[in-house]
Amino acid sequence: MKLKDLTEIEKKTYEFIKKVGEIQPKNMPDRRMVGAVVNLKNKGLVEIYKRHTGRYRRKKKKFVKVKGPKESQNKTLSKCLPPLGRGV
Repeated sequence: MKLKDLTEIEKKTYEFIKKVGEIQPKNMPDRRMVGAVVNLKNKGLVEIYKRHTGRYRRKKKKFVKVKGPKESQNKTLSKCLPPLGRGV
């Protein structure tokens, strides 16, 4: 999916989420952005997940963040892990 294939509000929403990192959809500045989140999820550009907002809260809240390219995630992971094999 390319950014030029998106509508104007979807582009605006994608760029906003990319800039802030992660955000609750209900805290977005424009109500139209909340509707565009579902379209971006269906196109595979963003990820919606639930997590606890506080240490003692039982209820989980929905958050949205931009999905990264899979190649960059694999490169980052390989840099973090020690090389396989026996140590001397």
